[in-house]
Amino acid sequence: MKLLSPAISRLARMRLWRIQNWINHPDVSQRAVLQHLVTSAQYTEFGKKYNFSTLFTVKKFKEHVPIHEYQHLQPYILRMMEGEDNLLWNTPVKWFAKSSGTTSDKSKFIPVSEESLQDNHYQASKDVLTNYYNNFPSSDLLTGKSLVVGGSHQLSQLSDEIQYGDLSAVLMQNSPFWGHWLRTPELSIALLDEWEEKIEKLAVTTAEENVTSLAGVPTWTLLLLKRILEIKGKKTIMEVWPNLELYINGGVSFVPYREQFEKIIGAPINYLEIYNASEGFFAAQEKPDDDGMTLFTEHGIFYEFMPVEEYGKPSPQTVGLNDVDLTRNYALVISTTGGLWRYLVGDTVKFTSLNPYKIKITGRLKHYMNAFGEEVIVDNADRAIAEAAHNTGAIVSDYTAAPVYFSEQSNGAHEWLIEFDTHPQNPEAFIIELDKALKNANSDYEAKRHKDIALRMPIVTILPVGSFSKWLHSKNKVGGQHKVPRLSNDRNILEEILALATLS
Repeated sequence: MKLLSPAISRLARMRLWRIQNWINHPDVSQRAVLQHLVTSAQYTEFGKKYNFSTLFTVKKFKEHVPIHEYQHLQPYILRMMEGEDNLLWNTPVKWFAKSSGTTSDKSKFIPVSEESLQDNHYQASKDVLTNYYNNFPSSDLLTGKSLVVGGSHQLSQLSDEIQYGDLSAVLMQNSPFWGHWLRTPELSIALLDEWEEKIEKLAVTTAEENVTSLAGVPTWTLLLLKRILEIKGKKTIMEVWPNLELYINGGVSFVPYREQFEKIIGAPINYLEIYNASEGFFAAQEKPDDDGMTLFTEHGIFYEFMPVEEYGKPSPQTVGLNDVDLTRNYALVISTTGGLWRYLVGDTVKFTSLNPYKIKITGRLKHYMNAFGEEVIVDNADRAIAEAAHNTGAIVSDYTAAPVYFSEQSNGAHEWLIEFDTHPQNPEAFIIELDKALKNANSDYEAKRHKDIALRMPIVTILPVGSFSKWLHSKNKVGGQHKVPRLSNDRNILEEILALATLS
């Protein structure tokens, strides 16, 4: 197979000129995308309601169409799941990506049209591959198998024609025939519902394959890798898969997990971050050492960026690419070929570059700590946890944090629940390093910590291994895309996890 590598490399790079075109001219690409979206949907029920046939500019589009959260579009989506067409999008939508937020027991069902599959998810994946081969032309990536630690798939109860599942399952079910040749394991295992059974079968089956790339949420991927090492009696993954060269991660920051991956894999490989959600494939690193992910501007999604301070206002304002800057935290707003219109995704991003446009995920719009005016976001927390772990010889497997409110006896604080893969030799030193790193990352936190005026030292509770997994089980959120919220502005999630951990 390695004899084919040069030919595969040349083939994979054939689209490079097109990629460079939309990277160099994002404003042109975005105008074309919006025009296509509005024109396509002008005779849908939604398009008629908001007079799409008269919307010829971005300004008109923003004036006529309000910003939507999921609950605003849900009545349309439920009718689509019952088989109605021409509601949010002009072609039939038969697939829905099930996205269950960890702060809610209710699932969201994101419409996935044929256009969003082909023009967004699959095309973006091909562009990631093109960039990879452009940077590593001698790669043997496609001479082996790709292992995606994804979710489950099941039929909708509403109609035999309408199907739903985790995004990864929807993508696998609809992928072209050649995609099945490059993937392991077979679909019957990849799409299993029961996660413990799935991990075991994944481990047994894939341990014998020539795996050259991995993709998946870090926590679940690590669980699989550890089980493979147990089965094979090996110390590192490179002893099992000597040709492994790439791990693609997305959904959560990789910063707290990097040392753990490097240790378990046992040799240098490439790590790429992508931003691929149920709502769309938005961005990806071009190179492993890039600071930020290149925004995909030609892939069926029109982007707006809402300064986070606008959230909750009656008429929140957004800006386009020409008006973003490097200092602000933005909530992502999208319009898509799946029928999401000015849809508030819920993620927050910052730009790391304006030429080309590159972003990093900074957290969730509703996942932060600001009980005392400290405005700690997930990006601050991830980096602080990683720095504290590095400086104390620890490896963190998972964490969450929430405020401890003022009392008559003491000032407020942040309480951190942490699972360690490798415990710090000195837990008190870890707390000191965590506090120091948070001060360096966030001036508001530093100000509130000055002389313990509003915040005293962080409180760290070390949880037994498996505590976070137990909480996810209790919420029926096991495997695939599911993860524990990093930060909360109330103590509900933290108290639930703590209660379950004490039962162990």
